Amino acid sequence: MKRTMMSLTGVAVALAAVTGVAAVAAPDDGARDAPRGSSRLPVQRSALLCPAPTSSEVGETGYTAFAPKGAAAGADGKKGTAELRPAGTVRAAGDGAGGKGGKKSKGAADAAAGQAVAPRDTKPVVPLQEPGKPVVATTDKPDAPALVGSADGMFAPGWTVQQTTSVAAGAGRGLLGLSCTTPDTTFWFPGVSTATDRQDYVHLTNPDGVPAVVDLELHGKDGSLAGSAGEDISVPPHTTVPVLLSTLTTTPTTNASLHVVAREGRVGAAVQASDGKLGSDWLPPAADPAPSAVLPGIPKDATSVRLVALAPGESDADLKVQLATPTGLITPAGLESLHLKSGMTTAVDLKDLTKGEAGSLVLTPSDSDSRAPVTAALRVTRGKGAKQEMAFIPATRPVEKRATAADNRDRGSTLSLVAPEKGKDAKVKVTASAGSGGGTPVSKTYTVKGGRSLDVEPPRPQGLKGTYALTVEPEPGSGPVYAARMLARPQGGVPAFTVQPLPDDRGSVLVPAAGQDLSLLTD
Repeated sequence: MKRTMMSLTGVAVALAAVTGVAAVAAPDDGARDAPRGSSRLPVQRSALLCPAPTSSEVGETGYTAFAPKGAAAGADGKKGTAELRPAGTVRAAGDGAGGKGGKKSKGAADAAAGQAVAPRDTKPVVPLQEPGKPVVATTDKPDAPALVGSADGMFAPGWTVQQTTSVAAGAGRGLLGLSCTTPDTTFWFPGVSTATDRQDYVHLTNPDGVPAVVDLELHGKDGSLAGSAGEDISVPPHTTVPVLLSTLTTTPTTNASLHVVAREGRVGAAVQASDGKLGSDWLPPAADPAPSAVLPGIPKDATSVRLVALAPGESDADLKVQLATPTGLITPAGLESLHLKSGMTTAVDLKDLTKGEAGSLVLTPSDSDSRAPVTAALRVTRGKGAKQEMAFIPATRPVEKRATAADNRDRGSTLSLVAPEKGKDAKVKVTASAGSGGGTPVSKTYTVKGGRSLDVEPPRPQGLKGTYALTVEPEPGSGPVYAARMLARPQGGVPAFTVQPLPDDRGSVLVPAAGQDLSLLTD
């Protein structure tokens, strides 16, 4: 009898674990259809992290928060909240990696030994009052803090915050854009640099009430870059730690890949890259390594494109490289295939790849039996000479149910859609929300032929006032589709721009049906 009671208790715990995880876990990237007996429900809670925007005295940052209207239908009728609050910082000894003084002798060890400093202000930033209408806030403070936020109830599904910074002059000049990231335990950043002409900081932000311990691993063309300065970085609760990547190695490397691993706790991570000639922008994390990769949204007037890729597993990868154009898939001249050695970063200059036509890069295994995972990102440049500007496009996840891009203005937004598989067309509904200051939502449907890309000027709300959000929703039965949004805001003759990939917002989860299995009661 005693053993039977223990078995019954185990059954109850197992069932609770299954249903509990389903309520908060993200759907698998490839799971477009629900398994038999399961149901799709809106998530109940979301978390977002926005890194400290800039230390420039001539920078201005805008935050735009948005939650899709009607996304949380059936979310227990809870109204909920959605807001961000300032995070603490780490004052590192010697102002090394934990600050922006850049003393390379101390590096990430400074961050580990530094002291957490609480934020001066704890007022909520961009709190939402209703779904379907963006809320905006701006700051020009050079010491603006990182932000840690959460949403629950009706605001949780699809909650999105865009951070856009304009820096008028100086080494970090340009337009920097980032969709604030979700916390996780591992991130990949192909395309980072520790060269002397770049200053790349990885911003680590801890959203939780317990410390996080993080390792930073750099991979160059010959494999792992020597040095242990990136180990055991402590990120205190509700605090952000910026680490200058050049302090992690004694070998300046132009094209590298960064792996962020939280061994304890979880963090949000994003890389702020600043180039002496090409301006600055955020490099968001790439999608989880997979055998194929899609990098959407290369602008038609790109003057140079550089691909940086890595096979992080134990096996080499051989890839077919194709550009999805408005007329179909083409192979770049001289780059029919790409070989990636395990653990080694490979960089290829694709120059003016698009030739005046917008496109998206598609990487697939050369051999159908090859399953070696890869991760990749593009550095894209517009303009010439002293008036150049760079942005980054990492590999991204497909849009399964819905994706959102906030901070769109009356002009300057371009939406890129790509259906990478031949014969599998994608039909997509794009909705422009109400404006932050007024306006009526407008929707439009686009069809993207399989194996092609489509760049469009997105719809705008009628009577728009302020900024608005775009939601991208594939229709049921549609082929796979990937998306990105480019913001273009020229600065004194410089074609300043930034590109944000639009992965699925994972605003809903599959909850499997649970049933009794009396076989668990047998001895």
